[in-house]
Amino acid sequence: MVKRIILILVILGVIFMIYRSQLLYRQYKSHALEGIEGTNNIKDTIITKKDIEHLPEPVQNYLKYVGVLGTERVKNYKVTIDGSMKTDKERDWANVEVKQHSFTDEITRLFFMKLKMFGIPVVGLHSYINENASMLIKVLGLVPVVDGQGKEMNQGETVTVFNDMCILAPATLIDKRIEWESIDSLTAKAKFTNGDIKISATLYFNEKGQLINFVSDDRFYSPTGKTYEKVRWSTPVSDYKNINGFNLATYGEAIWNFPNEDFTYIKLNIKDVRYNVEELK
Repeated sequence: MVKRIILILVILGVIFMIYRSQLLYRQYKSHALEGIEGTNNIKDTIITKKDIEHLPEPVQNYLKYVGVLGTERVKNYKVTIDGSMKTDKERDWANVEVKQHSFTDEITRLFFMKLKMFGIPVVGLHSYINENASMLIKVLGLVPVVDGQGKEMNQGETVTVFNDMCILAPATLIDKRIEWESIDSLTAKAKFTNGDIKISATLYFNEKGQLINFVSDDRFYSPTGKTYEKVRWSTPVSDYKNINGFNLATYGEAIWNFPNEDFTYIKLNIKDVRYNVEELK
């Protein structure tokens, strides 16, 4: 009888630990569902030539190449990604799987990732909601190893949001929160404002109309999530393919461009991008 009680308690304990380990993913799904329900109430409108005529020439060419004319404006987008990343310069590459939901009305970015460190499962949730960013990473989904937030992260994640718009959802580049400056036939500068936060980036294109790099000086390097150093950040992209009717980059890297060296910390393969999803799957 005692052994049976102990066994039941052990089983209940395991079930409880499994439930607790999935907390971050439940938070991700909850925020995503809330965002989807909100965007379902936004009226669909079609992107026309008039919508892009104010943009610098290379940005117009990019949107034409991607194939956004005649399609619906993007209210939200869901992305599936895999690849590898380094948590710091000295560590080996770790395989990573990413699920992401982003929303364009009230800017929101939900980035959920799974990876292994020293063979141990790790999950992380990067959230950007109401101009506030947070990053929580837990070993086994239970033990926090990174818990970052603050004004530097808010600004840095605003850069990331705009980077996503450029690479994952180019149709959003007609957004009125973006101020454009033409540099030359293959380069444009943008200032993106979300609430009280304003960031800038320079976009580089090739003759085909493809975006090939994104560079910003408005992000902060933070290996621990507690200390911050302002460092140039770039994300070269390539390997354009047709994804659900749009010509999008399917490979990208994120690089910290330190004065004395470059640190590539993430290499990602974009597997799927879906716009204006109406339900959480």
